[in-house]
Amino acid sequence: MSPALTLSLQFADKSHREHLPRHKVMRWIRAALTQPAEITVRVVGADEGRDLNRDYRGRDYATNVLTFDYNRAPVVVADLILCAPVVAAEARQQKIPLAAHYAHLLVHGALHAQGYEHESDAEAQAMEALESELVTRLGFADPYRRPAKPSRRAQRELPR
Repeated sequence: MSPALTLSLQFADKSHREHLPRHKVMRWIRAALTQPAEITVRVVGADEGRDLNRDYRGRDYATNVLTFDYNRAPVVVADLILCAPVVAAEARQQKIPLAAHYAHLLVHGALHAQGYEHESDAEAQAMEALESELVTRLGFADPYRRPAKPSRRAQRELPR
C-alpha cells in the first residue's frame, strides 16, 4: 500500500493544467514515497521559476524542478516547483511526451524531498537507478536509458 499523501496542486502557469490531472500527479508522487507526505506542487512560469532558482540556489535561470524540503520524518513536508516552459522545452528536445517528463520530474523531486541527492557520482548513479525503476514501473520509458538507435550496419542486418 502506498504511503498517505496530502497534495496541494497549484497552477501559477495554467498552460499545462490538462497534462497534470490531480489523480495522476498523486500517483506519480506516491510511486516515489516511502513514508507519508504533505506536498505542494506548484507549476510556474519562467519568471517565477528564475526568481526562485536565483533567490534560493544562486543560479540566475529557470530550471525544470526545485524541491524545498522542510521535514523528512515522520512525515515528509515539501514544495515541488515545476517550471512549465522549461519542462515543455526539455520534453520537446528529448522527444518524449510531456506527461512522461512531468512524471519523471515529480518522482525526482519527491526523492529529493526524502533526502536523495546527486552531488557525487555515486549518489547520482543510485538516484538515477531508482528514478528509472520508478518511472518505468509507472509505465513510462526509462528517462536515463533511452533505447539506442541501431547502427547502419545493424539496420542492414535486421530481418526484412
